[in-house]
Amino acid sequence: MSYVAKLNLQNFRCYEQVRLDNIGAGLIVLCGSNGAGKTNILEAISLLTPGRGIRGVGAMDMQRYESSQSWGISAKIDINGSEVTLGTGLNPETRRRMVRINGADAKSQTALSDYLACLWLTPQMDRLFIDGASGRRRFLDRLIFTFDAGHSGRVKRYENAMRQRSRLLQEGQADPSWLNSLEFQMAETGVAIAAARLDFVERLQSSCDRAHKSEDKLFPKARIDACGTIEELLKQSPAVEVEKLFSYQLKQSRERDAIVGGAATGPHKGDLDVVYASKNISAAQCSTGEQKALLIGLVLAHSRLMTAERGAPPVLLLDEVAAHLDEARREALFDQLINLGGQVWMTGTDAILFESVTNKAQFFNVEAAQVFAQKTSRAA
Repeated sequence: MSYVAKLNLQNFRCYEQVRLDNIGAGLIVLCGSNGAGKTNILEAISLLTPGRGIRGVGAMDMQRYESSQSWGISAKIDINGSEVTLGTGLNPETRRRMVRINGADAKSQTALSDYLACLWLTPQMDRLFIDGASGRRRFLDRLIFTFDAGHSGRVKRYENAMRQRSRLLQEGQADPSWLNSLEFQMAETGVAIAAARLDFVERLQSSCDRAHKSEDKLFPKARIDACGTIEELLKQSPAVEVEKLFSYQLKQSRERDAIVGGAATGPHKGDLDVVYASKNISAAQCSTGEQKALLIGLVLAHSRLMTAERGAPPVLLLDEVAAHLDEARREALFDQLINLGGQVWMTGTDAILFESVTNKAQFFNVEAAQVFAQKTSRAA
């Protein structure tokens, strides 16, 4: 199991300097008023994995505005009793994010996936089922990233090829051989992306189905599917045939894509379909409370799947997760999180929401960009 044992922030967001020591596995609760800096700590931890973290912004956006020195994050990661130092921050020369592992520069962010896996829920994700498909697509890809870091590279290659093709089409008089090459890359990579989504959704569905009946009453079982033109074709035909068909579709849509941009079809238009299984109702038609419960249920199922396949759950970052849950769901969630056995970070403005885990969690007060360990932390 991997978890954050020490965390140090410098010039990151609202923090000039803050250090959290002697952090254990299990539940970690950050309490404080709105704007105190709780979510910034979760974001810092999320940046110890590949990608742009919880907020999905660029490296310059995380710089503390009052400082001329570049921001940095370092952490000691406990991996089954062994310690690894992970670091990331703003390179003052390139103005881009850099990554270090045990003090040595890493070739890419992907290397972080060998040491830590994180999954998060934020209040913004409460609209996941009613907003556009792009948010659900990113959510699904993030779930896959924790198992397969190469999936991120495939998505980036596909998007880069699509942008290049779109630019050539809009400029006009593009070299046909170059367009063919980009479309071949889009077809090959795009089919691999769709196949990974289908495979993962099948495994995640199995994990959802294995949920205990007591959990299903409070966090309803979901029926999920990866949707999209390429995904549907893969359900019926071999990948090689789908690649050829996708290439043909791209060639046929060049005139349209030159005007509209992007591509008429592809995994960039895919979606994650979620249904409240026992009621046979689309998640988009469920109540706000049911949508929240479905989302939490998916995260719990993902954590169980990761424990089964990788031997340990991911580090969970749950921002204000308890705020809008009734008491029964809140207590059930805490029990499920404890049973998972991994490290779980939770934030809240009211400590009373976490009263039932007072002796089962570590508590930190966050006030005006300062973090203080509470004496009421869990018993040894």
